[in-house]
Amino acid sequence: MELEELGIGEECGVFGCIAAGVWPSELDVPHVITLGLVGLQHRGQESAGIVTSDGESAQSFKVHKGMGLVNHVFSEDSLKKLYVSNLGIGHTRYSTSGVSVLDNCQPFVVETLHGKIAVAHNGELTNAARLRRKLMRHGVGLSTSSDSELITQLLAFTPPMEHDDIPDWVARIKNLMNETPTSYSLLVMHKDIIYAVRDPYGNRPLCIGRLVPVGDINGKGKNICETEGWVVSSESCSFLSIGAEYYREVMPGEIVKISRHDVQTLDVVPRPEGDASAFCIFEYVYFARPDSIFEGQMVYSVRRRCGQQLAIEAPVEADLVSTVPESATPAALGYAQKCGLPYIEVLCKNRYVGRTFIQPNMRLRQLGVAKKFGVLSDNFKGKRVVLIDDSIVRGNTISPIIKLLRESGAKEVHIRVASPPIRFPCYMGINIPTKEELIANKPEFHDLANYIGADSVVYLSVEGLVSSVQESIRAKHDSGNNIKTNTFRTGKVGHCIACLVGEYPVELEW
Repeated sequence: MELEELGIGEECGVFGCIAAGVWPSELDVPHVITLGLVGLQHRGQESAGIVTSDGESAQSFKVHKGMGLVNHVFSEDSLKKLYVSNLGIGHTRYSTSGVSVLDNCQPFVVETLHGKIAVAHNGELTNAARLRRKLMRHGVGLSTSSDSELITQLLAFTPPMEHDDIPDWVARIKNLMNETPTSYSLLVMHKDIIYAVRDPYGNRPLCIGRLVPVGDINGKGKNICETEGWVVSSESCSFLSIGAEYYREVMPGEIVKISRHDVQTLDVVPRPEGDASAFCIFEYVYFARPDSIFEGQMVYSVRRRCGQQLAIEAPVEADLVSTVPESATPAALGYAQKCGLPYIEVLCKNRYVGRTFIQPNMRLRQLGVAKKFGVLSDNFKGKRVVLIDDSIVRGNTISPIIKLLRESGAKEVHIRVASPPIRFPCYMGINIPTKEELIANKPEFHDLANYIGADSVVYLSVEGLVSSVQESIRAKHDSGNNIKTNTFRTGKVGHCIACLVGEYPVELEW
């Protein structure tokens, strides 16, 4: 809840689509990408863009970008600019690197020796400052403040072994991956191909889906000849609404070529020996939609396990379990199940009041959370409530909610947080407040219950979070049953918990 209120969010979401079979295709590629981006809207609300191509020429790109939500940027009229197209990539942005202006909207398009390429990027480069200086020393002018443009320009560099008439995109992508270790998931479109790339640490998510006939969405048709197209997305949650089925993840370090014919692994760039993968653990805690699949498991199931683990670590005598709507609901259900307590709603959310709600006078400001939530007082009056939240970052959001519950008749309010305290900033694509702003680093944290007005406050331990996330992964990894998710996985299974413990997967460069 507090993560949402503070605007802590992902940098962006990427989505690509390519029609299978004979071109020109009857598949409505611009509409598929638009719907895919709507499914990723939670990953970024500042701007959106789509680049499409007929695939016949490297010069045939069609582009539309704009500030705001996906449905506002892409009207029926603006989508007409993106036809005729057989493939395309899209992007929705939440800026952590670069200011919020139209110039920073992705996908970026750049001219190369072999024609235009379009690039969409999710993540944030840990060595962006050095790369920016290097490009400028080579005489490359940069037109935006986004580090995603650095990626686009690096891909335009010609590798030493490449012939003038034959582009070597694997060499170009590997050159990029050698220049910067993390954090990026990329879509690169050139002529009739989409390349899907994840950094060797797998810090940001990326997965592939298969477009199938509507009657086969539930898995009745399994033959490759029934494939209508391929999609690639930051999250699988966008697949169902466009008639796609989950195919597999792009693995850490993998370079995938997606064409009208098939999906091929071109290469896998390894991590330095001994390094574990470093998928962002907060994708599970908060950022991803609960119906998305990462590492062979549904996000909802992980959040529920976090709640169960929290119940083991921090039980309390109470009458009911509830949550602040609605990202912590799976954890609250898991906590209630493990404790044997009923899960009962205590608040209902006004979905049409967002962070940008205008508060024109002091009276409305003083109302605070009362304008965002309705109170279901009949459900908890005179009772002891355990309220589950996904995170407490600064402590100034949960406090008025506790006050509201007490004033509405709650006998006790115990706060249980389904993730550990955030103590450090993120430099790999998540917008987190400065170290000084985080409640876990303030003196008030030592008496947090009194500070926010609760009867007790307990966070899930770091070990508890990691075990909840990795339990299913390790079981599948050990059994070797899940070929799709483990074929390219090498080295230790790991997750980035830098914002919790201050240990980053790579050395930071400034």
